[in-house]
Amino acid sequence: MASNLISLPDREPVLFGGLVAALLLGSAFAFQYAGYPPCELCWWQRYPYMGVIAVALTSKLVKALPHKLILLLLALLFAADAGIAAFHFGVEQKWWEGLATCSGYVDMGDSVDAALEAIMNAPVVRCDEIAWSLFGISMAGYNFLIATGMALFTAKKIKDA
Repeated sequence: MASNLISLPDREPVLFGGLVAALLLGSAFAFQYAGYPPCELCWWQRYPYMGVIAVALTSKLVKALPHKLILLLLALLFAADAGIAAFHFGVEQKWWEGLATCSGYVDMGDSVDAALEAIMNAPVVRCDEIAWSLFGISMAGYNFLIATGMALFTAKKIKDA
């Protein structure tokens, strides 16, 4: 069983890309529900991963799609995510200005009064503040490294296909 998991990137690079995207997206939501609400750029970084998952699932359901096209789409989505993450990392490091807007998570509740109270008490999440880091690298930094690696991996698999 362990050898099957180790050989997954070589045997099924599209499935591997979808699983990596699902793990990263799941991790982002886990951090969110553990008390680290996402900023606007954090949300933007999630969208390409959603696209990767959709493309990977579609390729498994529709077998007629060309394998190289699927890998190209994955490479472009991972590269787009790496670009957003690089921009976000630069904003966190104060290398350049970020977005003019900030975001916050709001639970709309069951009533208008509860929704209004949630909006008024929602935390403002700034894109230029690092909410969590490990070894001096923020979540955006790790996301950049992983997304860049996956973009290069899927691009290499296009050549190999």
